[in-house]
Amino acid sequence: MDLTYTEEEQEFRARLRGWLGKALPELPAKPSPDDWPGRRAYDLGWQRRLYEAGYAGLHWPVDAGGRGATPTQHLIFLEETERAGAPYVGANFVGLLHAGPTIAAEGTAEQRARWLPPVLRGDEVWCQGFSEPDAGSDLASLRTRAVRDGDEYVITGSKIWTSHAEVADWCELLVRTDAQAPKHRGISWLAMPMDAPGVTIRPLRTLAGSTEFAEMFLDEVRVPVANRVGAENDGWRVTMVTLSFERGTAFVGEVVACRRTLGELARTAKANGRWDDPVLRRRLGRLYGEFGALWRLTQWNVSESERSGGVPGIGGSVFKLAYSHARQELYEAAAEVLGPSSLSLEEDWTLDRLSSLSYTIAAGTSQIQRNIVAERILGLPKGR
Repeated sequence: MDLTYTEEEQEFRARLRGWLGKALPELPAKPSPDDWPGRRAYDLGWQRRLYEAGYAGLHWPVDAGGRGATPTQHLIFLEETERAGAPYVGANFVGLLHAGPTIAAEGTAEQRARWLPPVLRGDEVWCQGFSEPDAGSDLASLRTRAVRDGDEYVITGSKIWTSHAEVADWCELLVRTDAQAPKHRGISWLAMPMDAPGVTIRPLRTLAGSTEFAEMFLDEVRVPVANRVGAENDGWRVTMVTLSFERGTAFVGEVVACRRTLGELARTAKANGRWDDPVLRRRLGRLYGEFGALWRLTQWNVSESERSGGVPGIGGSVFKLAYSHARQELYEAAAEVLGPSSLSLEEDWTLDRLSSLSYTIAAGTSQIQRNIVAERILGLPKGR
């Protein structure tokens, strides 16, 4: 891993910084957190600006519509956009960071041509239909059935924690296509249109008061067989590709955000007199070191992804495990610095702290990540 910057990379940073300086002041006001149509329009509008400026899908392969940027350029992009306060991917999260990269890696030429350009242009939003009420961490136990009927699958079942279902056009959906096969071998990965007859969405309100998740009920929904990514019953392998993106590279922008938040927290502590507490200073110092190490691990994971053809490796589980707990501790420290004001739901700090509690569950629980690290990296025997 080369941590130095070439002249070309420095020029890339300067151009990007100049563009952000012009583009960000032109953005409309950010919509209310409860205004999902407004949030969709805002997020897609920013994606369109990135696309027109040549920054959409920066690190995607050229044959997938991206620019084929180097891992270092990708990291520079994340650093500069976060430091400038640019919008995050928002409602585009699943399409840009999960479904899109999976289709780029596993899809046919026709599937790439159909689904990737609308994601990059900011025309379509995707949601994730993986988890089920009785198959969360044990994802392979999913029960949603897809029975083949000619050139279509007829799907019946339900999903939960379906990210951005309220505003999505497409869903990356896991279904069981062979009920008799071992649970990891009878699964297929489908792209399901969200306006298909038989799809019912019921929003779920989180602890922080947001509704970016939903329950999804599927009543004999028909999806073309042509919408299957990968071979029938090979969906678990395709899913591992999706999850490697989710755990390996999807959170990299958030590491930059946490490092910025930590700096703001230190300034707040100095302003309100809490900086005199040596225990707090040590805690913030240790967090500074942890997030610095996480950023180096991010650089390694992105570099490893490039060497493996664009798909992150199992080192993403190490990152996801460490990051989830560091983020929670960051906002626990924030509560210590802010005191009683950290209990107000009107404060962004409070909402971020509540949101941080989900990170040891989302994208695979910490227990699952420890198993992956133990078995696939350390070579320990599987637990019974």
